[in-house]
Formats: sequence, structure tokens, C-alpha cells
Amino acid sequence: MIFAFFLQLSNHMWLDQYSDRPEWSRQDPWTPFNNVDESVFDRTVDFIAERGFNMLVIDLGDGVRYRSHPEIAAPDAWEPDRLRRKLNSLRARGIEPVPKLNFSCGHSTWQKEWRYRTGLPEHIRFCRDLIGEVCELFDRPRLFHLGLDEERLDGQKTRGVAIVRNEKVFWSNAFELFDECRLGGSRPWVFSDYYWNHPDVFERMMPKSVVQSNWYYGVFDPDPAFASAYRVHTYDALERMGYDQIPVTSTYQLAVSPIQCAGYCKKTISPEHLLGFVAIPWHNTTEENYYSIIHNAGRLRQAREKYFPETL
Repeated sequence: MIFAFFLQLSNHMWLDQYSDRPEWSRQDPWTPFNNVDESVFDRTVDFIAERGFNMLVIDLGDGVRYRSHPEIAAPDAWEPDRLRRKLNSLRARGIEPVPKLNFSCGHSTWQKEWRYRTGLPEHIRFCRDLIGEVCELFDRPRLFHLGLDEERLDGQKTRGVAIVRNEKVFWSNAFELFDECRLGGSRPWVFSDYYWNHPDVFERMMPKSVVQSNWYYGVFDPDPAFASAYRVHTYDALERMGYDQIPVTSTYQLAVSPIQCAGYCKKTISPEHLLGFVAIPWHNTTEENYYSIIHNAGRLRQAREKYFPETL
């Protein structure tokens, strides 16, 4: 099974330079820099390696100076060779590196001016350029996370421009992204919250070959009277439809949520479709966030010990 952790090289997924307040209470004000602390990155890798994690998903955004599009790089972006050394170090420790580029309009401020061309042919070429380059950089990774979550207006209220694609454009763009991943030797992987608001469209359009990550960080109460029950039942729905899943666990809202998530998904998702779990702290990779980051990893380790001890 996959037991993955998630680290950010880019913080430019939410706010933009026009935002005068955070969209979420924990989001720091926007700056042009990502301010990634490399020592925190390395110490987190040490922590997860010691606890048997076998995959690291790296949220790249504008945290890399891409050869194909250097114009989007943050001032403190890593050079490709610097990242490649990290990837080789991860593999030497038995940790599989997986890239993430979020192509949701809800998390696209890392794209700089390119985000304003969403839906146009040149924007798809831009996206495909980056996916192709990253597949090469990661040596044809087994999985490629494309994000595609939270593309809605309420999460973009403080930005200079809010962008949401309608059904036809969203799926046309998504299929282009899926194809580029496959050309690069990778299986596409996305967040599943599109299903929450468009279940019929999701079931009709989403290919079974795309790995799904439903996410929910609260109490796992399946009672229909519970306000978030629809998010809990999305794991059941994805299983019914036959998708492979890597559920997201996080301590972002509730410390015991990763343990509850593992228990619920073990009962709900068949072994052939439960590929594993990914722990996402949703904190910038900085010293002040280090203990919150590793707490999230520690909770997934506890969940593994309780519900999947045979994998240790």
C-alpha cells in the first residue's frame, strides 16, 4: 500500500497580489516569495522515512524554475538540478517522489499571468509543457497529481480576478491534462470534490483510469443528518463506481481525523481499490510550521498501526 506524505515547494495556490486578507484563517498574506525552508523539508523527509512512509508528493507550483516557462518562477524558486538531487535522495531512502501541479482555477495563482488565459489553446499548451517537463524531471513518475479541486467562486473572493470553468471547458481541459500525463508515463491523480456538487456529471465524465482522492478532515459521521455526511459518503460512491482511491488524511481541522478516515475507508473501500493514503498538512514548509507538519505524519502512522499493521 501507498503511505504518502505531502510537502509544498510553492505557497502560491490561494491568494494573489491583490488579496488584502487571507481567504482562510491560516493562510499567510501573499508575498512573491515561497520562503521554503530547505532544512524543514529535509527534516520532514527524515521523520517520514523513520516511520515507514513510501511516497512523497511534492507540490511544485512556481517553486521550480522550469526550462519551458521560467517566467512563472518565484524569486526563490529551486533550480531543476537542485530538485533532482532531492528526488534521487528520496529514492535512495525508499521513498517514491510524485509531482503535483494544481491546474484548478481555484489554486492557480502560481501560474502568474497564464491563469488569465484559462480555456484558451495557448493555456493548454502551457499546461502540457509543464507536465511534460516535470515528467522528465521526475523520470516518468508512476503517478502525477493534477489537483483540480475547489474550482468555485467562494474560495476566490479576495482575488483580483475569479475564474471558474463551465462543464464543457473544464472537462475538455481535464482530458488534455490526463493525456499529457499518460504521454509522460504517469497515471493521473486528482482530488474528488467535483463529485460533491456534480455527481452525475462526474460519474459520466471522469475516466476510471484517474486515481481519486476524496478529502475530509472532520468527524467521520455517516448519518445523513450530519452536515458533512455527503463528503463522508463520497468514499462509498467512488467505490461503487469502481475508482481506485488514495484518501486524503489531515489534522487541519481535527487531530483524530486521520485515524477515523483510515478506519472508515478500510470498511468502505475494497482492497483492490484502496491504493493507500496520503497525509496533507496544508502548511507552508517553514520552521514555524514544522511541528504541525510532522504531527500530521505521526497521525497517519498511528492510523496505519491500528488498521493496517500487516503493512509494517
